[in-house]
Amino acid sequence: MQIGKLPPEVLIRLLSKTLPTEDVLVGPEYGEDAAAVKLRKKVLVAASDPVTFATDRIGRYAVCVNVNDVAAHGARPRWFLATILLPEGASESEAAHVFDQINEACNRFGVALVGGHTEVTQSVRQTVVCGCMLGEVDEKALVRTGGARVGDAVILAGGIAVEGTAILAREVSDELAARGVPPEVLGSARRLLDDPGICVLDYAMAAVEVGGVTSMHDPTEGGLASALRELAAASGCGLVIDREAVHVLPECRVICGALGLDPLGLIASGSLLITCSRERSAEIAARIRAHKVPAEVIADVVESSRGLLFRDGGELPVFSRDEIARYFDERGK
Repeated sequence: MQIGKLPPEVLIRLLSKTLPTEDVLVGPEYGEDAAAVKLRKKVLVAASDPVTFATDRIGRYAVCVNVNDVAAHGARPRWFLATILLPEGASESEAAHVFDQINEACNRFGVALVGGHTEVTQSVRQTVVCGCMLGEVDEKALVRTGGARVGDAVILAGGIAVEGTAILAREVSDELAARGVPPEVLGSARRLLDDPGICVLDYAMAAVEVGGVTSMHDPTEGGLASALRELAAASGCGLVIDREAVHVLPECRVICGALGLDPLGLIASGSLLITCSRERSAEIAARIRAHKVPAEVIADVVESSRGLLFRDGGELPVFSRDEIARYFDERGK
């Protein structure tokens, strides 16, 4: 395909696969510049995140990471817009592959693809998808990252680090094998994208159904350590963290050990931090474990003056950049 917008016949062909829903008044149609969604008496929650790294699952990734941001506010994701930038020389089949993944993921999570933009451009060397997810929630049920309160428990739903471990297993498998990582570990790490996957919608919804949730935050770039810092900063609190309670996936531990990376700083989509009243913590953790993932109380929310410490007295490490970015940068030198 040539540089510029997709040919009308191609765009119409791709958009024809989108499933209509009753609340979408103006959907993804050729010639329409915006979407129109009929809102009920709800709070609209909006999130936007791009996927810029090379992956054969970029469409699915784009939906999942944006689902996570909306779900972390206690909202049900409903409508998705995607800006897809394809590199010069991309074929219609490549565009269709991304569209198919987006549609498949949207259908899985009950989300309607309502619009966006697609073009071929010299500005990118590989496909980039910028997603925008809209969701809705009752105002009283809205959850903020900055809602944690002194005395709350901090639950980690899911192990770390699903996303970073899977990316490394897929992108540098030869190097990992050369460093002694067994084939069965690499195979298991690659499958993390499917089982348990990187979407935390089920964990978030399970938590809010129990009640007592004061904040939620999904660890992404900078890993669990950065997510804990972000949650604490937003809430104006400190944390005392139980290092042993943090479930590091076995594949993550092996792969990080082989590459000299710290699992706490590795991009960690696929897990969710939840702060809640101490009384509800056991029930919330049990509900999440029903989805066949680990869920444990890993920290207590304390006064900000106490800082961010492990129970053994060590300070929570600071990662100025994600461990996976550091690794790829040093590898390229």
